[in-house]
Amino acid sequence: MAHLELQGIVQRYGTHTVVDGVSFAVESGSIACLLGPSGCGKTTLLRCIAGFEEIAAGEIRVDGRLVSSAGLRLPPEQRRIGMVFQDYALFPHLTVAANIGFGLARLGGSERRSRVSELLDTVGLSGQGTKYPHELSGGQQQRVALARALAPQPQLILLDEPFSNLDVDLRERLSLEVRAILKSQRITAVLVTHDQHEAFAMADEVGVMAGGSIQQWDTPYRVYHQPANHFVADFVGQGVFLPGVVIDESRVEVELGLLESRLPLECSQGCEACGKGCGVEVLLRPDDIIHDDQAGLLAEVRHKAFRGAEILYTLRLASGVEVLSLVPSHHNHAIGERIGIRLDVDHVVAFKTPVRSPAVTPRTVQFHR
Repeated sequence: MAHLELQGIVQRYGTHTVVDGVSFAVESGSIACLLGPSGCGKTTLLRCIAGFEEIAAGEIRVDGRLVSSAGLRLPPEQRRIGMVFQDYALFPHLTVAANIGFGLARLGGSERRSRVSELLDTVGLSGQGTKYPHELSGGQQQRVALARALAPQPQLILLDEPFSNLDVDLRERLSLEVRAILKSQRITAVLVTHDQHEAFAMADEVGVMAGGSIQQWDTPYRVYHQPANHFVADFVGQGVFLPGVVIDESRVEVELGLLESRLPLECSQGCEACGKGCGVEVLLRPDDIIHDDQAGLLAEVRHKAFRGAEILYTLRLASGVEVLSLVPSHHNHAIGERIGIRLDVDHVVAFKTPVRSPAVTPRTVQFHR
């Protein structure tokens, strides 16, 4: 059953609406993520769930209990919700053990020490309890913040940009570790981030936000491969939008050739299948475009980004449109070189546009996130 339920949440600052009619549910033991750019309303929504802010409309329920509605706000300390902040918010004058045990005043001394010891072991910090926060690395401080949030055995954990102060490698590793800890404790959690790699590494479900609304609530796989609209496709992942014309419900023609999909071609604006001649923008990810020396279609290497095992090439087509291709790094081609490419697309993702020919005037349509 749903552990956290939001129905029609609206939050305003004066006349400015920050959260606009958001609804979703998180199952017990599941990890959800609110993903979006700065200013989309995701942190405000998290603060509403925590009870730090009132809501103008809608309802928030935790384990079936109403905790927020218009005119009702249960105080944060009565919600049994743990919070992990972006800056960790550890007490610098307290030891690691004292930080973790801060919210356990109701327990006796031996019981409190036992719980702190258990949590130190859970987050991989056994033997570090006597240290102070400044003696720990950023990753260790984040583990202490998580242990402190877990200490009172909350119903729900909220994490506000928890890895933003860490370097990229540590961020990826720690996000996997935190997920494993939350799963082992069977804790329901909601994460807020602008980083899709964190979202995909940690979450069972992702809600992509823009303009105070949820654009898509889905699994990470479907958000990436089957974006609900142009914004989600643009914000998540890397890729290009290539102009195309629909041949029938499962085929579309683009400059690179004819795309055939296992599933019916999906357009925006609510239609499930486009009619013949419909103009579309087709989403192509870097892994949709394969380098093949035997292919008859050639593209010019414009840029290259070495990534160790792979190289991300920016390739210019005959029309001048640029696409991305992820290629094993032993295929090391020079800028200006022309290489063979072919398409390998299982599912066509397209968004409706006015009818036009696939051969377009030269323009760059690549995007990076």
